[in-house]
Amino acid sequence: QVQFVESGGGLVQPGGSLRLSCAASGIIFKIFVMGWYRQAPGKHRELVATVTSGGSTNYADSVKGRFTISRDNVQNTVYLQMNSLEPEDTAVYYCNVQPAFAYWGQGTQVSVSS
Repeated sequence: QVQFVESGGGLVQPGGSLRLSCAASGIIFKIFVMGWYRQAPGKHRELVATVTSGGSTNYADSVKGRFTISRDNVQNTVYLQMNSLEPEDTAVYYCNVQPAFAYWGQGTQVSVSS
Protein backbone atom coordinates (compact mmCIF):
# COMPACT_ATOMS: atom_id res chain seq x y z
CA GLN A 1 0.00 0.00 0.00
CA VAL A 2 0.97 3.64 -0.38
CA GLN A 3 3.15 5.04 2.36
CA PHE A 4 4.80 8.43 2.84
CA VAL A 5 7.25 8.85 5.73
CA GLU A 6 8.28 12.45 6.38
CA SER A 7 11.25 13.46 8.54
CA GLY A 8 13.62 16.32 9.25
CA GLY A 9 11.39 18.80 11.03
CA GLY A 10 12.25 20.59 14.24
CA LEU A 11 12.45 23.88 16.08
CA VAL A 12 14.53 26.59 14.42
CA GLN A 13 15.04 30.30 14.92
CA PRO A 14 13.88 32.80 12.29
CA GLY A 15 16.39 32.94 9.47
CA GLY A 16 17.43 29.33 10.02
CA SER A 17 17.31 26.32 7.71
CA LEU A 18 15.92 22.81 7.69
CA ARG A 19 15.93 19.99 5.16
CA LEU A 20 12.90 17.74 5.03
CA SER A 21 12.87 14.26 3.53
CA CYS A 22 10.00 12.04 2.48
CA ALA A 23 10.40 8.36 1.65
CA ALA A 24 7.64 7.01 -0.58
CA SER A 25 6.68 3.38 -1.09
CA GLY A 26 3.85 1.46 -2.68
CA ILE A 27 3.79 3.63 -5.80
CA ILE A 28 5.71 3.82 -9.06
CA PHE A 29 7.44 6.90 -7.72
CA LYS A 30 9.12 8.08 -10.89
CA ILE A 31 5.89 8.61 -12.82
CA PHE A 32 4.28 10.98 -10.31
CA VAL A 33 4.55 14.69 -9.74
CA MET A 34 5.52 14.96 -6.07
CA GLY A 35 4.56 17.78 -3.76
CA TRP A 36 5.22 19.17 -0.32
CA TYR A 37 2.19 20.47 1.53
CA ARG A 38 1.81 22.15 4.90
CA GLN A 39 -0.93 22.77 7.41
CA ALA A 40 -0.63 25.50 9.99
CA PRO A 41 -2.80 25.52 13.13
CA GLY A 42 -6.34 26.56 12.29
CA LYS A 43 -5.67 26.69 8.55
CA HIS A 44 -6.33 24.48 5.55
CA ARG A 45 -3.58 22.34 4.13
CA GLU A 46 -1.78 24.16 1.31
CA LEU A 47 0.51 23.11 -1.51
CA VAL A 48 4.00 24.52 -1.04
CA ALA A 49 6.08 23.09 -3.89
CA THR A 50 5.98 20.48 -6.63
CA VAL A 51 8.57 18.64 -8.68
CA THR A 52 7.98 16.60 -11.83
CA SER A 53 9.73 13.36 -12.62
CA GLY A 54 12.12 15.31 -14.82
CA GLY A 55 12.91 17.84 -12.13
CA SER A 56 10.78 20.83 -13.13
CA THR A 57 9.64 22.72 -10.06
CA ASN A 58 6.92 25.12 -8.96
CA TYR A 59 6.53 27.03 -5.70
CA ALA A 60 3.88 28.90 -3.79
CA ASP A 61 4.59 32.64 -3.83
CA SER A 62 5.09 32.60 -0.05
CA VAL A 63 8.15 30.32 -0.28
CA LYS A 64 9.58 31.22 -3.68
CA GLY A 65 13.28 32.01 -3.42
CA ARG A 66 13.59 30.42 0.03
CA PHE A 67 12.56 26.78 -0.46
CA THR A 68 13.94 24.23 -2.93
CA ILE A 69 12.23 20.95 -3.76
CA SER A 70 14.14 18.04 -5.26
CA ARG A 71 13.75 14.32 -5.73
CA ASP A 72 15.72 11.10 -6.08
CA ASN A 73 13.92 8.67 -8.38
CA VAL A 74 16.24 5.82 -7.37
CA GLN A 75 15.74 6.23 -3.63
CA ASN A 76 12.04 7.14 -4.06
CA THR A 77 12.60 10.19 -1.91
CA VAL A 78 11.57 13.82 -2.19
CA TYR A 79 13.31 16.64 -0.32
CA LEU A 80 12.50 20.18 0.72
CA GLN A 81 15.39 22.50 1.55
CA MET A 82 14.02 25.41 3.56
CA ASN A 83 16.15 28.51 4.07
CA SER A 84 15.45 31.91 5.60
CA LEU A 85 12.65 30.40 7.65
CA GLU A 86 9.99 32.70 9.04
CA PRO A 87 7.51 32.22 11.91
CA GLU A 88 4.77 32.02 9.24
CA ASP A 89 6.38 28.79 8.00
CA THR A 90 5.41 27.03 11.22
CA ALA A 91 3.25 24.06 10.24
CA VAL A 92 3.11 20.31 9.86
CA TYR A 93 4.71 19.44 6.52
CA TYR A 94 3.54 16.52 4.41
CA CYS A 95 4.53 15.01 1.10
CA ASN A 96 2.12 13.47 -1.36
CA VAL A 97 1.66 13.14 -5.07
CA GLN A 98 0.08 16.09 -6.87
CA PRO A 99 -2.90 16.03 -7.09
CA ALA A 100 -2.85 14.38 -3.69
CA PHE A 101 -4.05 10.93 -2.79
CA ALA A 102 -6.62 10.63 0.00
CA TYR A 103 -3.92 8.91 2.11
CA TRP A 104 -1.56 11.16 4.09
CA GLY A 105 1.48 10.29 6.17
CA GLN A 106 2.05 11.54 9.71
CA GLY A 107 3.89 14.65 8.58
CA THR A 108 6.80 16.39 10.27
CA GLN A 109 6.45 19.43 12.52
CA VAL A 110 8.37 22.58 11.64
CA SER A 111 8.37 25.32 14.26
CA VAL A 112 10.04 28.67 13.65
CA SER A 113 10.39 30.77 16.76
CA SER A 114 12.91 32.81 18.66
